[in-house]
Amino acid sequence: AQYDAFCDAINRAKPDDNGWGRGDRPVINVNYNEAVAYCNWLSGKSGREYRLPTEAEWEYAAKGGNKTKGYYYSGSDDLNIVGWYVDNSGGQNKPVGWKMPNELGLYDRSGNAWEWCRDLYENYRANSQFNPNGPATGEYRVMRGGSWYFTKVECRTSNRNFYVPDFRCIYGGFRVVKVQ
Repeated sequence: AQYDAFCDAINRAKPDDNGWGRGDRPVINVNYNEAVAYCNWLSGKSGREYRLPTEAEWEYAAKGGNKTKGYYYSGSDDLNIVGWYVDNSGGQNKPVGWKMPNELGLYDRSGNAWEWCRDLYENYRANSQFNPNGPATGEYRVMRGGSWYFTKVECRTSNRNFYVPDFRCIYGGFRVVKVQ
């Protein structure tokens, strides 16, 4: 519904919801550039800065931040409790908040919809880093979180994926970060 308000405000066609409905479901069929356009619109509308999370921010929040209990998925070692994936989704995404949140009170960080991150993709470096940023140049953007369409393996908080910025699909969306 939030993305639909953006589309209405700027007279943009709404992305296909695959006939599943809108409302509280994560937006799907949105590419990286459209996610950034939404963040820019929301920033201008609210007077606060909104953007996509970096990959490091995404993973930190998904793993429970400073309250982490070291779970395999975001909020539990049992994905059925915290996420929608191929074995329990019935073949479609679900409204946000129907499963348990993680330690930070965040819902659907494992499963439901892949989420675009701000970073360009590169393989992890061998040395440990604190709050790393992606490379300055590259072809692919990072997506994290898995989705209703994928297996438990893809829904782990440590799993990564990447696509070209104009990639749009029924299992991918985004979430935003409000900059303090």
